[in-house]
Amino acid sequence: MRFYLKHLYFLLFIFSCVGWNNIVAQTTFPATKPTQTSPTISTDGRGNPINPTRQGKDTALRHRDASEDSITIYYRYLDSTRINYLDQSINDFSKRFPLPYHYVYNGNLGNAARSYLFNPLMKPGFDVGFHAMDVYRFRLEETKIYQTTRPYTELGYMLGSKAEQMVHITHTQNKGTNLNFGFEYRFINAPGALRNQNATHNNFRFHTYYNSPNRRYSLYFIFQNNRLKSSENGGIVNDSAIKTLTFGDPFELATRLGSSNSTVRDPFKTSITTGNDYKDNTIFIRQQYDLGQKDSLVTDSATYKLFYPRFRLQHSFRYTKYRYMFQDNNVDTGNYRNYLQFPLITNPGTLEFVDEWREFNNEFALISYPQKTNQAQFLKLGLALQNLRGEYRFRTGNLYNAYGVAEYRNRTKNKIWDIEATGQLYLNGYNSGDYSVLVNLKRLLSKNAGYLELGFENVSRTPSMIFFGKTSFPITTGSTFGKENTTRLLARYENPKYRFRLTGEYFLVSNYTYFDQFYNAQQEGTLFNILHITGEKMFKLGKHINLYTELHLQQAAGNPPLNLPQIFTRNRLAYEGNLGFKNLNLSTGLEFRYHTPYKADNYSPLIGQFIFQDTTTISNKPDVNLFVHFRIKTFSAFIRLENLNAIGKNYNFVMPHYPYSPMWFRLGIWWGFVN
Repeated sequence: MRFYLKHLYFLLFIFSCVGWNNIVAQTTFPATKPTQTSPTISTDGRGNPINPTRQGKDTALRHRDASEDSITIYYRYLDSTRINYLDQSINDFSKRFPLPYHYVYNGNLGNAARSYLFNPLMKPGFDVGFHAMDVYRFRLEETKIYQTTRPYTELGYMLGSKAEQMVHITHTQNKGTNLNFGFEYRFINAPGALRNQNATHNNFRFHTYYNSPNRRYSLYFIFQNNRLKSSENGGIVNDSAIKTLTFGDPFELATRLGSSNSTVRDPFKTSITTGNDYKDNTIFIRQQYDLGQKDSLVTDSATYKLFYPRFRLQHSFRYTKYRYMFQDNNVDTGNYRNYLQFPLITNPGTLEFVDEWREFNNEFALISYPQKTNQAQFLKLGLALQNLRGEYRFRTGNLYNAYGVAEYRNRTKNKIWDIEATGQLYLNGYNSGDYSVLVNLKRLLSKNAGYLELGFENVSRTPSMIFFGKTSFPITTGSTFGKENTTRLLARYENPKYRFRLTGEYFLVSNYTYFDQFYNAQQEGTLFNILHITGEKMFKLGKHINLYTELHLQQAAGNPPLNLPQIFTRNRLAYEGNLGFKNLNLSTGLEFRYHTPYKADNYSPLIGQFIFQDTTTISNKPDVNLFVHFRIKTFSAFIRLENLNAIGKNYNFVMPHYPYSPMWFRLGIWWGFVN
């Protein structure tokens, strides 16, 4: 009873905070583009009025009557000019779930996760090196800058087996056309199916955007916090024991790390006795001042003043503090020595490793707009200074970097060409010589033929700090490491009319860095290549029966220290329709996910890294999920019974000693409100 009362009190608190007294229960909003139901003047992304006869898909904020039961809302990402609208589709649960469909976690939501697909770190410059839980983080570049005609709030709640739960809250509103602010919060708590394997994550982001009345000055402010806490058990002691469970509950299995007396699952609290605790805080401030051309738009009833920027001065400041910690308050020397090959001679009682870094980044940029009516075309040149301070192993270190950036983008007004070219070069400092180059071309062939996209990317980067042993964590490393170099060639054909996409990626990699034997940092000097081909297609098998197929083929050449499944696929067979009910949208069916046998990476909990192994092959049956998804106006529900393949103790394994979740139930609801 206390469990449900706590949920009730929490929801009542949220309702009181956002002020539900003025909610319009029947409110609807478009999933793709605003519906033009009023002849009033619309404005562009900077608030400039647009003649109604010229409005199209990129129409921005629309002036409207406050009594209308509709809302116009759109957003763009922080460094993008492309307009996006709210997605209310229900056929793909992974769009609501923290992990993409090609990711897998270490047996419990919130624990370390990785992709079945090859995705190297393609970012030059300073990097600490802890990425096993990145998929659960809020990222600065994913911040959505909204414009909305009315305050909008979305509440999301998911409840799963073993008291697993997730809360997601989004709120945004405008104060006129000049100021928007909002926040986003996500809470994940997963007590887990195995002993000593649980997680609690808290993510928070506040953002605001201000544009002065004369449209010359703009200000962005973002604050975000990520706290990721994950208990680690090192895997189960005996893999075959999972098929002989006395009561069918994997919680009774012995694990390689953690206390054997831990038998309580608390849905509201996760205490880390043995595990990782990662935290980062970011403050981001961007100021812009525009020089440009004034204009006006004359209508039958009014004259609107316009401003077209032609030259922009921009300053961006970012402060981030990172903290990475592993602790074990119940050390068992035998387990460390026998299972993890960690040579603890005496029992220290408590084990703790902590790294802390602070980053100050100032970037100054000049931006030019060749066409006054197309802000999707611009040229940017900038310089940045980065200052870093680290604390590890009772030592401190101060580093700095100076780098230059260049960027050209052009999405033509006729929407035929989309061009992106970016470059970054580290001129001086710790990462001197690091660089990245990206060129991407996308063209609309025709409405029937679809799009063709070609891309080239090359990144040369200094390996992450953890590979050099500049850390409190127990790393053994070689004397020297060269710069990693990765080249990626991309070709993609997409035909929205026929719901088809074909993508080819070719990677050339040299000086690849990795871990083996739990703590040993290595670098592969030999050049190797990887080919990745992806096919995605929706097949219409009947009036309401659809089959969604994603197929990935991966092939590595050059004998690299890297193992990938040669084939990975996801298929969803669904009935989709409304069953005769006007406001009901339904998607229900079966979902299958499968990969061919391969030697999956192991995991080292002490250093939070996936490690290369070539002795144990993981051969699984397909993951099978049953789902019923539906939407009624702005209310969406997702009912799922996952891992049906685990019935009869037929558990799949993520990697050696890490079984995947047993049969799992999830119920998720997302509800949008307009004030």
